[in-house]
Amino acid sequence: MRVLVTGGAGFIGSHTVALLLERGCDVRILDVLQPPVHRERRWPPYLPPGVQRLEGSVTDPAAWRDALRDVQAVVHLAAYQDYLPNFSRFFQVNAAGTALLYELLVAEPVLAKGIKKVVVATSQAVYGEGRYLCPVHGIQFPGQRPLEQLERREWEPRCPVGGETMTPQTTSEDDPPRPHNQYGISKLSQELICLNLGLRYGIPTVAMRYSITQGPHQSFTNPYSGALRIFVQRLLHGRQPVVYEDGSQLRDYVSVQDVAQANALVLEDGRADFQALNVGGGRALTVLEYAAVVGRALGRPVAPEVPGRFRLGDTRHIHSDVSRLRALGWEPRGSLEEAAAAYAEWAQSQADFRDYTEEGATTLAEQGVVRGASPAG
Repeated sequence: MRVLVTGGAGFIGSHTVALLLERGCDVRILDVLQPPVHRERRWPPYLPPGVQRLEGSVTDPAAWRDALRDVQAVVHLAAYQDYLPNFSRFFQVNAAGTALLYELLVAEPVLAKGIKKVVVATSQAVYGEGRYLCPVHGIQFPGQRPLEQLERREWEPRCPVGGETMTPQTTSEDDPPRPHNQYGISKLSQELICLNLGLRYGIPTVAMRYSITQGPHQSFTNPYSGALRIFVQRLLHGRQPVVYEDGSQLRDYVSVQDVAQANALVLEDGRADFQALNVGGGRALTVLEYAAVVGRALGRPVAPEVPGRFRLGDTRHIHSDVSRLRALGWEPRGSLEEAAAAYAEWAQSQADFRDYTEEGATTLAEQGVVRGASPAG
């Protein structure tokens, strides 16, 4: 089977490409090779040989046409990820780029005639805060926390009915999506496009809601890359991790090898068609607990700095239920310690590896994304 992987030179894409090659697929990549993920705008050396490489954007019809010729499946991973308030770009790349794929498949049957499956990367971010249990009013799905609340260091979401403190629950695909940042909103738009147009025009489609994916090839210059990038860079340069809020926010981490396995599974399993599926690690950790995981993987003592800063639009707690994907035979098997160690080993082998965290933090602060809460007490 010939498979097109958009964003195949990126983090999840490169691992998916390698796995598909191992399974005997003929793989073609379409990637725009754009900073901050690809700082030097060149094909990364970690890409395996034997892959056809096309440079181009998923917002360009001509690039899509070239990439789609004679392929039987598409794994659409190309996306714009950032915390910056350039809102329109999220929708131009993530939503409009996906709409363009289906537009061409419908309008030009010669491109669609061999397509057996389209797998689209979306995100756990579509849920926003996800599911909570209020002791008085039962299950709730709160919206985003008000800025004034965060500035007072009141981190926990309150019941939207009575204001009570709630307990976070595991979030399933049946729960209502309520994204509240630009990335999550664009990813939900992408889901609505691919699943509905796929169903209408008979193009088998699956949307994959990835949790926080960890492992090598994760850009260490992209501020969106998250906790693993920040923690490893700082620890390896003799500094302590900096965590937002109070570090008690729950997160769901999954290894990139498990994500690649999930992509490969649904590519060939018709039971996944026209569904959105959670792809998570199967357990929740606080950010402070995850910092300790990274410290153990690197053999470094960890005493995180907790200055009370927060990112506007962040989710407080989110943990995905992966039972629907498990029912298809998938299981999260990767160790987070091994993923962190593998990332650190890979990052240190790169010629331009250094501690970029202050530059990223400064940019986010200047754009009003990262803010400081009032002094404690």
